[in-house]
Amino acid sequence: MGELVDQGAEAVFRRRVFYIPGYDPVHPRRYRELYRKEGAQQARIQGYAIDLKPKSLAGSYGWQVTARIDNRPCEAEVEVLVWSDIVKTSMERGIAGTYLQLVRTAWAYIGTGALFRLMKLRGGPMVAALYPIAMLILQLLLALVLGGAVALVGALLSHWALGLLAGGATVWAVLLAFKRRDARILAYYLMHDYAYSAQARGANPPELEARMAEFRARIAAAMAEPVDEVLVVGHSSGAHLAVSILSDLIREGLPERRPALSLLTLGQVVPMVSFLPEARRLRRDLAYLSTREELTWVDVTAPGDGCAFALCDPVSVSGVAPEGKLWPLVLSAAFSQSLSPERWQLLRRQYFRLHFQYMCAFDRPGHYDYFQITAGPVTLGARYAGRAPSKSRIETPLSGFRSVA
Repeated sequence: MGELVDQGAEAVFRRRVFYIPGYDPVHPRRYRELYRKEGAQQARIQGYAIDLKPKSLAGSYGWQVTARIDNRPCEAEVEVLVWSDIVKTSMERGIAGTYLQLVRTAWAYIGTGALFRLMKLRGGPMVAALYPIAMLILQLLLALVLGGAVALVGALLSHWALGLLAGGATVWAVLLAFKRRDARILAYYLMHDYAYSAQARGANPPELEARMAEFRARIAAAMAEPVDEVLVVGHSSGAHLAVSILSDLIREGLPERRPALSLLTLGQVVPMVSFLPEARRLRRDLAYLSTREELTWVDVTAPGDGCAFALCDPVSVSGVAPEGKLWPLVLSAAFSQSLSPERWQLLRRQYFRLHFQYMCAFDRPGHYDYFQITAGPVTLGARYAGRAPSKSRIETPLSGFRSVA
């Protein structure tokens, strides 16, 4: 990523970064490689220097960043708060189990009315949510048609019993073939994703609550370190985990002398959980965190990201915005403007890739630069001090469930 200038005895801006990924079974090294590759590209575009080294502190998977940005030396320890093992376990369902998930998840959203309220927010996430349902049903119908054809031929040529056996085997073979190719289709993956939040109708499963407590302890320890900022980044479904983790952290009490505490939520899908009846804990945490002066909370989405609830204030649309609400500051990454026309044309139909664009380089960056935020010499609060929220933000309270008890 280029040689860094000698920093000499200059004051170094130090930061601890805790990245909470969304529902992702992939090893966290993926995020390190993404940071390395995209950070180098953004540095070339913006004219600063950034470099990655192995992690120097104990704990979860991570890396160290050294940079010179705005002619000031900076250091950041990035740690990925890993829950990919929980994700993998939740995905260990067979074909029949996944179709049972489909029925239960569809009922969780349709039976409670949450689906119809979510549709009033943004169409993109709803298309993404309905995609695995439609795709799995289509796969089943195709398998049944082929299986029925094989059964009919078998019955005509031999015996009805053999025809049924051959037809059943064909149905299973077709469904298995689709499942084995799901890395490209993503129907099973997305089904497991939505089912994980819906299984308890918005409440966090016990194993996830236990992992969140571990994450909170890691962040609490960092708040006692001699750094300038502790920055928590929550992406996709990692955003609502971050909200609850930091709410618990502040409730426990922060050190009197402490670094700046910041929360950056990216591509959030909070309403997919907060609109469910048992998401009382999340709604309580949204309301609580939105009034806290102990932190800065900036929420960045983009209308071009069809998997996120773009510019939807997660507190307000969940119907729990209290008097004196301060956060989040809702901003747009404006993909169509911050990416060149050529780059935008290349990416605009790559929906899953665009959901990760927040952690990637922009060739026409505006106010948002992920690498300056995570490795630069300015806190999140100072960077966005006095900035007005997006005029296109959606604040209409649409959730039918607003209990926080």
